[in-house]
Amino acid sequence: MRVLVTAASKHGSTAEMAELIGAVLGGHGLDVQVSAPGDVDDLAGYGAVVLGSAVYAGRWLAAAVQFADRHAAALAARPVWLFSSGPIGDPPIPAEDAVDVRRVLAAAGPVEHRVFPGALYRSRLGFAERALVAALRAPYGDFRDWAAVRGWAHDIGAALTGAAGAGPTPPPEGTTVSGAGA
Repeated sequence: MRVLVTAASKHGSTAEMAELIGAVLGGHGLDVQVSAPGDVDDLAGYGAVVLGSAVYAGRWLAAAVQFADRHAAALAARPVWLFSSGPIGDPPIPAEDAVDVRRVLAAAGPVEHRVFPGALYRSRLGFAERALVAALRAPYGDFRDWAAVRGWAHDIGAALTGAAGAGPTPPPEGTTVSGAGA
């Protein structure tokens, strides 16, 4: 089965999560393409889609929302998993789901929507972004839970291959995950 993994990422950390998800799904024997939402013209040929977005100021990035709007009918016709990357700190900020993800959830009818902690690096932010972070009193750092992302991807792989209970397959050799910003 061919699977599309696509995620809108502002500073790179959500794209890194998409890469890991793609690698894990590939380890399940699936034919995986990882692409940015704006690089996908058509969902024909994909049996399933994993769509994610970084969350900024309580919203999904426009590229992910536009992708979901553009492909709403095609998404509704195949299994879809959604993920949001963005809550940071303990307790997580923001604590609630992204405002516009509700519309995507209703349109795509996903198998699941998972929210993962994100990363926030001061050095990658512009002045306005730093001001917003200060106003929200959000902490800087990498809060991503790689084990949770990997486990979720294994669950998707098992669901798509019917291999429930087969246990996780490690990502292909050479798969790396670095700490860039969201």
